[in-house]
Amino acid sequence: MHSFGYRANALLTFAVTILALMCAMASFSDNLNHPSPSSSVQVLNVNWFQKQPNGNDEVSLTLNISADLQSLFTWNTKQVFVFLAAEYETSKNSLNQISLWDGIIASKEHAKFWTHTSNKYRFIDQGSNLRGKEFNLTLHWHVMPKTGKMFADKLVMSGYRLPKEYR
Repeated sequence: MHSFGYRANALLTFAVTILALMCAMASFSDNLNHPSPSSSVQVLNVNWFQKQPNGNDEVSLTLNISADLQSLFTWNTKQVFVFLAAEYETSKNSLNQISLWDGIIASKEHAKFWTHTSNKYRFIDQGSNLRGKEFNLTLHWHVMPKTGKMFADKLVMSGYRLPKEYR
């Protein structure tokens, strides 16, 4: 005869094995999802473009951000972290990336959105490299699942340019 402790251990081991198998299947099922998110960003206004006393350029923008990220959600998605970044190139750095806005989307119902905002974080360049600079606005997202690995992707929107003179 097996003791109570031995039987409880066998039952617990079996339950944990089944739970691990179900988590692995849930994580694998996310690979079958092929999302097709869409987004557009309009720069409505350059509120100010100035040189700070320390010599750095600073820009404030008014933006219209619209996105449909509903295809990122599956039954295994806990939340999606999304942020909009300005990306540009300078002589010192091949990629400068500045976060302008971010948010957390907790459900599929909130994944199709439109917002009118100014940049949430300061758009500052170390130096005076922004005058007349072309830049891309890139919408990045990180999908955080209930179980399994997190994945990230982005959508690049190009064709933006800053003014040639300070305002």
